Amino acid sequence: MITAPTMRALVLEQYNTPFTLRDIARPIAADGQVLVRIQASGVNPLDTKIRSGNAAHARTTLPAVLGMDLAGTIEAVGPGTTGWRVGDAVYGMAGGVGGVQGSLAEFAAADADLLAKKPANFSMREAAALPLIFITAWEGLVDRAHLSAGQKVLVHGGAGGVGHMAIQIAVAMGAEVYATGSAQQKETIEGLGATAIDYQATTVEQYLAQHTGGEGFDIVYDTVGGATLDASFAAARTYQGHVVSCLGWGTHKLAPLSFRAATYSGVFTLLPLLTGQGRAHHGEIMREATRLAEGGKLKVLLDDRHFTLENATDAHVAIETGTARGKLVVDVAA
Repeated sequence: MITAPTMRALVLEQYNTPFTLRDIARPIAADGQVLVRIQASGVNPLDTKIRSGNAAHARTTLPAVLGMDLAGTIEAVGPGTTGWRVGDAVYGMAGGVGGVQGSLAEFAAADADLLAKKPANFSMREAAALPLIFITAWEGLVDRAHLSAGQKVLVHGGAGGVGHMAIQIAVAMGAEVYATGSAQQKETIEGLGATAIDYQATTVEQYLAQHTGGEGFDIVYDTVGGATLDASFAAARTYQGHVVSCLGWGTHKLAPLSFRAATYSGVFTLLPLLTGQGRAHHGEIMREATRLAEGGKLKVLLDDRHFTLENATDAHVAIETGTARGKLVVDVAA
């Protein structure tokens, strides 16, 4: 009798409970897929919301293996899949939502269109921390706001995951970049190439007057949501301003935006995973991340702590309690 191969994986059996580490069937790469031996799994705030049962938009069905971001090496190439070889080091946002197995496991059968080659100068941990936040930042700045050199860009939450990606993308594309944060985050923000704005000590009117002569910013990227999105509407440049948000889920008054004759776009990074549409574009975006990283124009801020499959729930707790200092990563393989 031939026994089907298995792998270790973290399984979420019930919402708002710790993961269960157990053996499950190892997936097989189908047409258009590659089997990735996962070495590192990035942890995002959305992962914690899914685990707690507060992310219906992720369309998760239990039991589930969570984890959207992965980095690893290709173990096998599925039939009809081209452009990849066994042993290639890859990374991407490839599962963990919509009923697709995530990256808190030793292997994943990933849609090849979602992946890119890992930056040669990035560790597996650095690469695993990148996909969701980089794709979200790129879709907002480039796909929605059509960022171009010379524009004035304001990033709200510049020291956060998406925020510190948005700063670096905008700087690399020749924009004049400003970012809000706390006084304690000034050094981090300015180290990424942006002018820091202390949101606790400066009003919208004050920083518009100081940095734009009261005209407003060409692009405002809100990564915080809530009242910060309302502030974004008031910070957009008259006629030409564009506000982008990856957390625009509340109820907001559009009058400040309308009075400036400015425009707004929302970013929902999960759409390709949930609908199948646009998956190849996610792979294209990840190739842009590789290009910037290998060109020395992109870095990822990592929390120094190391987690494994045995204590990955602790990484979720660190995000939930606000003690994370940079992106958290679970080391799946030594």
